[in-house]
Amino acid sequence: MPRVKRGTKRRAKRKKILERASGYFLTKSKLYRAAKESVERGLKFAYSGRKQKKRQYRSIWIVRINAAAKLNGISYSQFINGLKKAGVELDRKVLAELAANDAAAFSTLAAQAKSALAKSA
Repeated sequence: MPRVKRGTKRRAKRKKILERASGYFLTKSKLYRAAKESVERGLKFAYSGRKQKKRQYRSIWIVRINAAAKLNGISYSQFINGLKKAGVELDRKVLAELAANDAAAFSTLAAQAKSALAKSA
C-alpha cells in the first residue's frame, strides 16, 4: 500500500474543527482533541435541539389556543373537536396566530365549534 502524506488535508480538517470551537472556554477552543470533543457534543445538541424546537412551538400554540378558547367559554379539547366536526381544517399554528392577533375571527371559530358540538350531541 502506498504511503499517504496528509499535510493539507489534515490541516484543513483541524482548522475547520478549531474554527467551529472558537468562543469555547479555555482548551476547548485551543487544543484540537478537546475542541473536537466539544464540537461533536455541540453538534449533537444542535441536532436534538432542532427536533425539540418543533415540539416547543406546538406546545406554545396549544397554550395560546387554550387561553383564547377559555375566554370564549369552551375548553381546548372541545374546541379542537368541534372544529373537526365542523369541517374546519386550520392547523394549530394558524389558530394560535388568530388567537393572539384577531380575537373576533377566533370567537367566530369558537362559535362554529360550539354549534358543531351541539349538533353532534
